[in-house]
Order: sequence, then C-alpha cells, then structure tokens
Amino acid sequence: MVGRKLFYLAVLAALVCFAVAAAQQKVIYQKKSPYNTVVVTEDDQGMRTLLFDGGVRQSVVKVGDPDHLELPYARALMSGLALSPEPKRVLVVGLGGGTIPSFLHKHYPKTQIDVVDIDPVVVEVAKQFFGFREDATLKAYAQDGRQFIEERLNVYDVVFLDAFGSEDIPYHLATREFLEAVRRAITAQGVVLGNVWGRDLNPLYDSMVRTYQEVFDELYILDVRGAGNKILIALPQRLRLAREEFGRRAGVISKHKQFRFDMAELVTYGYKYADEKDPNAEVLTDKK
Repeated sequence: MVGRKLFYLAVLAALVCFAVAAAQQKVIYQKKSPYNTVVVTEDDQGMRTLLFDGGVRQSVVKVGDPDHLELPYARALMSGLALSPEPKRVLVVGLGGGTIPSFLHKHYPKTQIDVVDIDPVVVEVAKQFFGFREDATLKAYAQDGRQFIEERLNVYDVVFLDAFGSEDIPYHLATREFLEAVRRAITAQGVVLGNVWGRDLNPLYDSMVRTYQEVFDELYILDVRGAGNKILIALPQRLRLAREEFGRRAGVISKHKQFRFDMAELVTYGYKYADEKDPNAEVLTDKK
C-alpha cells in the first residue's frame, strides 16, 4: 500500500513538473485531424513536443539530432535490438514525431525501415516540424497499422508497436487477432517490442500481458525508470535469456553502435521473464 502511494506521489510530481514545463512552451502548430487534435509546442531550448488533444506527450524531439531520445521509454524500447543485432527490415507502428525511426535510420542506415501511422496529419507534422525525412531505406505510410500488418507475411526482423492515441493504445491494436497478424509478419527469429502503460495507469495491462503470452512463445517485460511505461519483448521462439545475458547482449549493441545510453543498464533494471500466466487475466479478442 505504501509503495502504491509513493508511486502516485511520483506520478503527481511528474505531472506538476510537466505542467510547469508546458507553461514555458509555446504552441507553434495545432490542427484537428480525423483522429486527434494534433499540437506541436516548442520550448526556449528549441525542443519540440507532439501532443494529441492536450494529453500525454507523444514525442519530444531535438530537431537535427536523431541520437537524442528524450523520453525514457524510447531508450528502453531499443533494448530489443539486442535480440536482433543487424535487422534487415524493421516496422514501426506509430510515427509520432519520428523519434524512433529517425534514431534507427541513423544507426542502421542499410536497414529497410517502414513506418505506419493512421493519421496523415501526424505524417505531415513529423516532416514539417520534427525533421523526419524519407529516403530509399526509410518510408512512411498513412494507413491503419493493423491493416498494414495483415497485408504482410514473414517480412520483418523487428516490429515496434508504439501506437498511442491521446491516452492509450487503440483496442484493435491490442487483441489476440492483431498480435497473431504481427507474429505472421515477423521472421522466424523476429522480435516484437510493445510500449504499453503499466498496471497503475492501464486497467487492461494484465490482459495485454496475458494476450502476448497466448500468441508468442516467450515474453520479457522491462520496467522503464522514471516513467509509467512497460516494454513488452515478445519472441516466436524460446531463448530463456537470464537477466545478465540479456544485459550483456544489450550492452554490446549500444557500445558497438555508440548509443548515448547504456542498454545493459536499461535491460537489467526491472527485468522480468514472464513465463507464468495470470489465470485471472482475460485474453483480449476482437469479440470483446
């Protein structure tokens, strides 16, 4: 009980800090799209933030510096690259300000990176305000992520699932049927990385974990230091990597690629091998 109270106090403190920071920012763009009110703000240091409907931050970008990952979850999300060191093809579902695909493109220039976002205004804004640029190996698609994935079979070595609306993940991107399509879209040694809100902020968290467990052969869960996010790392095979081995592999990648952060530390913090299924958690399906 004390732990939960401390957590809520930490969240409240973070919200207060964010409110103060937001007051120091100016809105430089706002447009109503078919899905959200898309807002871009800029602070006096030139950092730009993407928000939907005035909700949580979708992306924070230091324009012109793709190495800079401001939000803690984005750094933790990269830890899955330890399980696919040199991916040939990657999919990112959820563009935001282009933080994740731009970082990947910088460090994996020969990798074919596809990015899909349901909102065409988000794609426009990423290009206009956040420095996102397409080229021969980086392509963006304005399309529903589920439909995009269902049209592809055995294509991707790594799939990043980072599609949030103003508050949470669209339900149709969390069901067993969707994850089964994701599994069909990855290679035999593929890796699926999901960014979700943890239990205290997400009433469907336990069901999301159970649904991943039903579809994939193995699941790891990483806490994100200083944030309410959880990173789900799902595999279509069993590796049974201990914390130390996973961390060692992650550290090798971040050192080799010269990341500005140590992925070994991100993996070993809050690591969980999720082999036990909660019998009380419901599997999410299209027929809810």
